Amino acid sequence: MARDRGNGDDYVRPIRRLLVGLLVVVLFGLFILWRIDSPRVERIRAQMVDRFVPSMEWALVPVTKFVSMVENFQSYQRIYDQNQELRRELRDMQAWKEAAVQLEQQNAKLRALNAVQVDPKLTTVSGIVLADNGSPFRQSVLINVGARDGIRDGWATTDGLGLVGRISGVGENTSRVILLTDSNSRLPVTIQPSGQRAILSGDNSARPPLDFIESPELVRPGDRVVSSGDGGVFPPDILIGQVALGTDRRLRVILAADYERLDFLRVLRTHDEERIEGPGSLILPMIPVETFTEENPTGDAGEQEDAADG
Repeated sequence: MARDRGNGDDYVRPIRRLLVGLLVVVLFGLFILWRIDSPRVERIRAQMVDRFVPSMEWALVPVTKFVSMVENFQSYQRIYDQNQELRRELRDMQAWKEAAVQLEQQNAKLRALNAVQVDPKLTTVSGIVLADNGSPFRQSVLINVGARDGIRDGWATTDGLGLVGRISGVGENTSRVILLTDSNSRLPVTIQPSGQRAILSGDNSARPPLDFIESPELVRPGDRVVSSGDGGVFPPDILIGQVALGTDRRLRVILAADYERLDFLRVLRTHDEERIEGPGSLILPMIPVETFTEENPTGDAGEQEDAADG
């Protein structure tokens, strides 16, 4: 076995050397052929190029594929960079879109706030909601207007849709608004078109119930609920909401105000009502008790004496 391998190596080595030598000679001949400057040699070179170069395309396939891969990789890198840039621009656009949506909502609320129908005799003060102190036991908000703006306790507040609550606590620069949904809130209301009077009682739910309705059988779901103005708490005819039948079979009110997005509130300046202290001129003054005696219980004698003196 070892001798056969040795004989194989003895034949392979000379052949290898011969082939290498022939390759060197051919390459050297081609080099010399390409260096000779002669028209005849130039024609030979042209014939060799025409004969062998077209048939060498198969040898250029790996190079072509490699170049194509490099170009594709570069193209992919450019596409990846563009994709990342577009992603960054998309995130920026989403941020701008969110800001635009918020501004649009605020603009719509301000336009609605300006369009709300109130008594033309009432003047208003608009404020921005600073904080929401809502809790399971107390529902109120703070606004950025206070005593310096002439705000007083008890004044009504509205948004662009309906009544929100009343002022309950005034500071120098801020005021607290207790909402209609608060459990401490009680408001006399009128149900239209039946004209029934009731009390809107807050119970810390989104739909406060109606209590003490005069004739509940005359009230229907969908009826309009407005402030009655009784007791001078709120101005009359301010929209509050619509009647709805709750799951507990009680008549409740779907509030018109958007309590989920209280950004701006309008405070209604309520002027103090004029008080009448004395009786009118058509009402006779009361007769003192001393004029009525046992001898003259009706006071006719006194009247006769006055007539005689006259």
